[in-house]
Amino acid sequence: MPQTYDVIIIGAGAAGLMCAATAGYRGRRVLVIDHANKPGKKILMSGGGRCNFTNLNSTPANFLSANPHYCISALKRYTPQDFLELVERHGIEHEEKAAGQLFCQDSSKDILNMLLTECEWAGAEIRLKTSVTAIREQSGGYQVRTSTGTLTCESLIVACGGLSIPTMGATGFGYDIARQFGLEVLPTRAGLVPFTLHPELKEQLAPLSGISCPVDVHCNGEHFREPMLVTHRGLSGPSMLQISSFWQPGDTLQIDLLPGENAQERLSQLRQEKPQSTVAHYLNRHLPKRFAQAFNDLQDWTGPLQGYRNADIEAVGQTLNRWTIKPAGTEGYRTAEVTLGGVDTRQLSSKTMAVNDRPNLFFIGEVVDVTGHLGGHNFQWAWASGVASGNAA
Repeated sequence: MPQTYDVIIIGAGAAGLMCAATAGYRGRRVLVIDHANKPGKKILMSGGGRCNFTNLNSTPANFLSANPHYCISALKRYTPQDFLELVERHGIEHEEKAAGQLFCQDSSKDILNMLLTECEWAGAEIRLKTSVTAIREQSGGYQVRTSTGTLTCESLIVACGGLSIPTMGATGFGYDIARQFGLEVLPTRAGLVPFTLHPELKEQLAPLSGISCPVDVHCNGEHFREPMLVTHRGLSGPSMLQISSFWQPGDTLQIDLLPGENAQERLSQLRQEKPQSTVAHYLNRHLPKRFAQAFNDLQDWTGPLQGYRNADIEAVGQTLNRWTIKPAGTEGYRTAEVTLGGVDTRQLSSKTMAVNDRPNLFFIGEVVDVTGHLGGHNFQWAWASGVASGNAA
């Protein structure tokens, strides 16, 4: 005989565990199943092992979606402050790094253990190393066939994430389930991901590998003023990860290496006041020394400023404030923090996360077309969508 539950959740990640505890506390009999051997793998690796678990400044404006109004309701009903209260109730030490970004003081394990404890207290069961082989709609709910037996439930919640970081077990299974039930899945691509460079530029920037400097990067009407990191493969760091979600293949990036500084004006002034000064001297005062030296060499800016014509100064200023490069691509899902696109939210209720014509089939977390900026926003969406569905399932 099939085992029967009120709620079955596919996916033991952030959204799935949050949903399980929420539904369990309502007295629902809940089972979470996952094909992985451990729950919350992406939680553990996030934030460099310290888990950037929310952002105090998170608003719907921090999310990308073809249906931008969809996330508003859930995010309003479960706020960063709500999650912070849960964290503090469990006595987890935390710190604010960049503005609003909250991290564990010790380890990501603290957040995962908190969620597992909440599930235990709520009576939610978690079954790992369990693959789903078939799902069938039946009277009063769903039949879920798995590698460990057949299950039935009243409410089925799909929380199995997107395609990012396949080594963590990510698959497109959630999209397959959506398509099985006639839902549209919007095109997916890697988001919050480092850029790769064409061989010539990669070679030129190789000496800068490992150096980080603050920049303001622009692409497709969006911009982010955060650090950029040069790697042996290309460009990374918060600014590049952020803008990658707005970049499309073939687009150029415009990088201001001296945000807040008008390089052309300053160099003209410097030429007048200290004609023997060089571009290298100027860069050394504003950029990390190694970066300044290598970038200066790359551009072949030599000789004192008194030898530069106005047009030369303008060209140098243009390069420093609007350095334009065309990435070869991105590192793809292998290192992407999130998946853009996914289940089209126009088919879902923004209040419950349920499919509009199937009130007991839900899609939450990264599997849907809601993607946050870097800095704890994607976890906040996991918590908010988990609570919204857990209160309705």
